[in-house]
Amino acid sequence: MATPFISEIKIISWNYPPKGWAFCNGQLMPINQNQALFALLGTSYGGNGQTTFGLPDFRGRVPVHVGSQLGINGQSGGEEFHTLNMLAGVPTFAYRTSLTNLTSLKPSCVTPAGGSQPHENRQPYLVLNFVIALVGVFPSRN
Repeated sequence: MATPFISEIKIISWNYPPKGWAFCNGQLMPINQNQALFALLGTSYGGNGQTTFGLPDFRGRVPVHVGSQLGINGQSGGEEFHTLNMLAGVPTFAYRTSLTNLTSLKPSCVTPAGGSQPHENRQPYLVLNFVIALVGVFPSRN
């Protein structure tokens, strides 16, 4: 690999980080041994900011571009499993029907499904390792 920018993130297919890189597994790093990396990441991904800072944690996560929102680096969201719950009672919106001569549905045909149990809620995926450069060229602005 060519000389990376400090804090550059790459995806690799093997199971160990190259020399000068670390897995993006959310581990805490000592500031006194990684001052340049801390200058770029700060405590966006954890740590106390006095002696430690955290690396990004990509385990079970998908990277998303920050877009036009400033100050949200390091935030994560979503869930790997989600539980669907049936709403009880009548909907809160008003509705009307002009249908006449409705036929009732057989109760055994209209039963709850899923039992309010969690189900997997992930897009199709391929497991790879994310690594971050601990050393390299400090990126300059413009």
